[in-house]
Amino acid sequence: MQQTITNKLTAAFAPSFLNVIDESENHRGHGGWREGGETHFRVQITADKLQDMSRVNQHRAINEVLADELASTVHALAIEVKNT
Repeated sequence: MQQTITNKLTAAFAPSFLNVIDESENHRGHGGWREGGETHFRVQITADKLQDMSRVNQHRAINEVLADELASTVHALAIEVKNT
């Protein structure tokens, strides 16, 4: 799943920086956690395509790209958009 998220965000936004972190183990025993992980992720991204958007629209754009993953296996997604 981590590689899928990386591939989709790279294709959609051509980021100059992208870090996708699987934080699932930090949520062991919490809602949405499953054995094997890949349920909770943090995305750190810098991309020109996101720079002129409000924070809400940045998050909407990223969530739209990852809609299938969010509807199935990904329980939580933390997003950090960094300025260029």
